Amino acid sequence: MLSTDENIFKEGSEVLARIVDYGKLVEELHVVIKSSQKINKVIGNIFLYSTNSFGVFYFWNAYRISSSIIRNWKLEIKNCVITCQDPFELGLVGCFLKFFKSVPLQMQVHTDFLSPYFKKGSFKNKIRVILARRIIKRADNIRVVSERIKNSLKAKSYKLKARIDVLPIFIDTQKIKDAPVNIDLHKKYPNKFIVLMASRLTKEKNIGLAIEAMVEIAKKYPQALLLVVGNGPELEKLKAISYKLRANVIFENWSNNLSSYYKTADLFLLTSNYEGYGRTVIEATGAGLPVVMTDVGIAIGSVYPVGSKRELIKQLGILVESKEKRLEIFKSQEKFLSFYNSKEDYLNKIKQSWQNCFL
Repeated sequence: MLSTDENIFKEGSEVLARIVDYGKLVEELHVVIKSSQKINKVIGNIFLYSTNSFGVFYFWNAYRISSSIIRNWKLEIKNCVITCQDPFELGLVGCFLKFFKSVPLQMQVHTDFLSPYFKKGSFKNKIRVILARRIIKRADNIRVVSERIKNSLKAKSYKLKARIDVLPIFIDTQKIKDAPVNIDLHKKYPNKFIVLMASRLTKEKNIGLAIEAMVEIAKKYPQALLLVVGNGPELEKLKAISYKLRANVIFENWSNNLSSYYKTADLFLLTSNYEGYGRTVIEATGAGLPVVMTDVGIAIGSVYPVGSKRELIKQLGILVESKEKRLEIFKSQEKFLSFYNSKEDYLNKIKQSWQNCFL
């Protein structure tokens, strides 16, 4: 497995727990992680390797380490699969391994790279789109996290031979439902209608649009509060543009336990320019919170066009005023909670997607 998530090395992290679950599905799981840390770990039958590098050196080290794993562990190719977390730099490493080592290749797609907004995000993203178009054709199986991405791939007529499996990351919504309320936002911010956002603060999340919308919302509904929970490179910029809205826009640091926030807010908002899935909207739905979001990823709840401030203001206004409308929106979201019957069902489908590389 090729990954970019350094949290795999952190004890107690959600991603490490997921890797441990994956390890139960196979005899051995070897994970090569893009990281500057000089660290390797062994957890039972799971072997974690850091590339200890970035840039072009990362590419070479990821290939070198992966090749060494195949050679030193004498893995039988007929029982070995390479799975890459993305169809970009990781995918390129995977393609080289498939070509030179004759190992079946699964390509994971967690980002909607075919969205026009992805390409506009940066010059690097433009290169990634070109790269992904070529790489993805070489996969033996493609795992995507939403029907949106699957349909986009088919619409592009890439002449894909690989089976496309729709498998979003498992979210334990029952755990969210059962979690106690440790923080009551209405006690923390009394007499407020709380619109919650939980996100990494990056350009593509377009949180600036939410702040711009709050300028108009606050004029009519002074009790409205936009609570942004997250960290990231856009934080200081976002604080600067919301300076005059200090009573209506508040930032809090990211929390790994958002259940209490979801349960005691009034509305959840997502303003992303593109998403592969939209994990936080499923978590919010699991906690009983109605969602307003752009037409990206899974697109549930009250959906508005990407970048449309006018539509966002309109929909927020309706939902601030009407409890009945909020309940109606939430009811439309509930059906999306049953994608997997159980965690066991999810893991069985993951294993099957690896086996589909041999079909």
